[in-house]
Amino acid sequence: MDTIISSPVKLTQSAVKEVKRLMSEPSFPEGQFLRVGVKGGGCSGMSYVLGFDAKENDDELYDIEDIPVLMKKSHGIYLFGMEVDFQSGLNARGFVFNNPNASSTCGCGSSFAV
Repeated sequence: MDTIISSPVKLTQSAVKEVKRLMSEPSFPEGQFLRVGVKGGGCSGMSYVLGFDAKENDDELYDIEDIPVLMKKSHGIYLFGMEVDFQSGLNARGFVFNNPNASSTCGCGSSFAV
């Protein structure tokens, strides 16, 4: 498996901590990687994809803080420079996407336009 060192996406320390916590759960399935990507849809045109998945033939594999991260090469144009954060405050809990490429975002923060 080829690993590309320089990732187009960054994870904050709180996101790294939460992903590693999820991956260390006893029920975490073997052979799963963190997938970051986009898909059509959402109130602004495109939605973020963040979850665990098996590697596919057209995936690129990155190593971010010892976390294997999958991404389709074609998604790089939308995600280059994006930062994924994890917030655990009283008002917001979950992963947050900070994308410098987005021309607009929706109120929920999971959908964007370029």
